[in-house]
Amino acid sequence: MPLVIAYHLIWTAYGWWLPNDLRGSTSKTVRRDVLKELGDLHLGRKRIQPASWKVRDFYDNAATSLLNPLLTFTSAEITAIGDAFAAVVRECKYTCYACAIMPDHVHILIRKHKHLAEEMIVNLQRAASAQLQELKFRDVNQRTWSSGGGWKVFLDHPDEVRRTIGYIDDNPVKIGWPKQDWDFVNKPYDGWPLHPGHNPNSPWARNLRDR
Repeated sequence: MPLVIAYHLIWTAYGWWLPNDLRGSTSKTVRRDVLKELGDLHLGRKRIQPASWKVRDFYDNAATSLLNPLLTFTSAEITAIGDAFAAVVRECKYTCYACAIMPDHVHILIRKHKHLAEEMIVNLQRAASAQLQELKFRDVNQRTWSSGGGWKVFLDHPDEVRRTIGYIDDNPVKIGWPKQDWDFVNKPYDGWPLHPGHNPNSPWARNLRDR
């Protein structure tokens, strides 16, 4: 079995990934009756994704059914979230290879760690929420992130890590923003666990050689 060497973590701001999102979701139930009227539950990310205009129409309709408005981060809020992520990366000793904090969602790529992917998401989300509240961007009673935790993509080869770094770095460019440069991101990626000077007898190196 391939050994996971990194995690691509994705989650959204409040309201942006509902249980019946046309693209699929991690939720197993639709808890609010008013949201059930938007459509059926779609468990798991769909292999064939719907057209972007269909997704936009879905959220235009959903906006009127949510308890609070769909959350979109300002540039100042994005900076605050980045500061919170930097503190978590430093405190937990994560090795981060890429990060894009978008107006309505987050992409971050972190090397394998003693923490599970789910723990990483919780730590990052909690710190960012606290930072936004401390700076008065959010009220303590307002949710910052959508429920369900987020998506976890397990990467098992340096080539996959490189491809994902490119994908994450290009996210801001797709909406006309410059690429983001966060000081907590390790660049360039050194090819871990096949980096220069690596132990050729490590389980990752042996596994990748076998493949």
